[in-house]
Amino acid sequence: MGNNENTQVENLTMKQKVYDILLAVSWADLGRNYFGKSNSWLYHKLNGIDADGQPTSFSKEEAETLKGALVDLSDRIRRCADAI
Repeated sequence: MGNNENTQVENLTMKQKVYDILLAVSWADLGRNYFGKSNSWLYHKLNGIDADGQPTSFSKEEAETLKGALVDLSDRIRRCADAI
């Protein structure tokens, strides 16, 4: 990816980045099991607006946790599919 393309991807909101799987994933489950937070906390983070209507975003650590959660979920789905 070129430098300009990297910048464009970095400027996307997290919700835009996960749009393709937005309806297929239990975000409440991810919030509880990987972050120890409520589903509303995760939805606010995904939307970029906190409970008070203020802008918010994922910290680097939270983004890495989300990435790890999605990788773990994909591994679990693959194992389930392979068992069929």
